[in-house]
Amino acid sequence: MKQILQPSNYFCSMNEEMIIGVKQLLETPKKIVIVPHKSPDGDAIGSITALYSYLNKLGHETTMISPNDYPKFLSWLDHTDKIINFEKQNSQALTAIDEAQIIFILDHNALHRAGDMEQQLTASDATFVMIDHHQQPDDFARFMYSDTSMSSTCEMVYHFLDQLDALDLIDQGMATSLYTGILTDTGSFKYRSTTSTTLRVAANLVDKGADSEKINRRIYDVNSPSRMKLLGVALSNLIILPEYRAAFITLTQQELDDNNFEKGDTEGFVNYALSLDDIVFAQIFIEKADESMIKTSLRSKGDFDVNKMAREHWNGGGHKNAAGGRSEASMQETVDKLISILPQYESDLKSTII
Repeated sequence: MKQILQPSNYFCSMNEEMIIGVKQLLETPKKIVIVPHKSPDGDAIGSITALYSYLNKLGHETTMISPNDYPKFLSWLDHTDKIINFEKQNSQALTAIDEAQIIFILDHNALHRAGDMEQQLTASDATFVMIDHHQQPDDFARFMYSDTSMSSTCEMVYHFLDQLDALDLIDQGMATSLYTGILTDTGSFKYRSTTSTTLRVAANLVDKGADSEKINRRIYDVNSPSRMKLLGVALSNLIILPEYRAAFITLTQQELDDNNFEKGDTEGFVNYALSLDDIVFAQIFIEKADESMIKTSLRSKGDFDVNKMAREHWNGGGHKNAAGGRSEASMQETVDKLISILPQYESDLKSTII
């Protein structure tokens, strides 16, 4: 087990003690590892690549290790070619973790979210620094910057750099990475987590070189024919439950295979169900035969809390309006489970104002 040399410091926002501590931690070159969550999204990849660039500018020997592969539509971001895939480059990843003096955990707040990396991370004697905006963080890091009110980890990394007096080090590539993470995690600035501060941060990143039109095009206008056909399958599988103001989508492994599924292809599919008029809650179930599970994503409008539902029923968690989880039952059993638990939430779903 790793030994924390000093008491953990948990800050919802960065205070002077944390800022001084992190500055002291980074004042001399060290071996550093940066880890996103398993199946990293735009916020995870944007935050680790931006932080990687910053730490390299300080003279640190920095390594990014992802638990598994990231979506191809993010491969144009700076430094993504330097991300080590733990599944495919295991020996190289294990050496970097073993030698690390500092490990940054970004966009997740529990080591099990790093998948098969959990054991190695737990055993590390490195100093852990966590930057994340999800609810209920585990207590594993010496420095924990956790703020559930933030739109994204990328916005948090911007504030982190600001507090370290490092905004002048943000170049065009870093600005692009951070803008990408904010854009994707706010649903193109439409989620309620988008605050006036979020918009000011985005504007500042544009001033530093982030091309908003180019980023939008490279994220959203790169659909393959197979992804579009898979979307058609997903929409044909859409089930609407108006009595609960709910809807859900299923995708089997066979349907994924028939449409040449690639990682990232189902990103955003659940939002089509949520976009229906008077629907408050939406869920998608995606079969992952190689992992013997059903992956699920939950979305909601208004005050309906899908984080609570994900924690109570789907072995997961996340945010109030966006969460994820899994089921180890069959697809039919998983769908039956959803149908069985919805009556528990009927009153909340019907009373939710949107």
